[in-house]
Amino acid sequence: MLAKITSKNQLTLPKSVTQAVGATEYFDVEARAGQIILTPVRIQRGDAVRAKLAELDLTEADMADAVAWARAPQATPAMAAEPAAHYAVTPAKPKKAVAKKAQAKT
Repeated sequence: MLAKITSKNQLTLPKSVTQAVGATEYFDVEARAGQIILTPVRIQRGDAVRAKLAELDLTEADMADAVAWARAPQATPAMAAEPAAHYAVTPAKPKKAVAKKAQAKT
């Protein structure tokens, strides 16, 4: 079977080939002795999560505590990690044109 590489370096595989390897989204690509070898790869997203947790040195107990904290009912909704004073709303000053119109009507 022939497959043509496009100007954007893309290769479309024949449907019969992709059906033979099953539903897969990723391939390991290797060049060997003038040939391109494609090997189907099943990405295990859980492995990436476990690797990140190991990198952060988090235990299962740490994760259970975090989940329990996130699921606990909150007295007030948490908006951010900063103190509430940073979110104080100050009244807007009236625009000059609005103030002049108000004076003209009185």
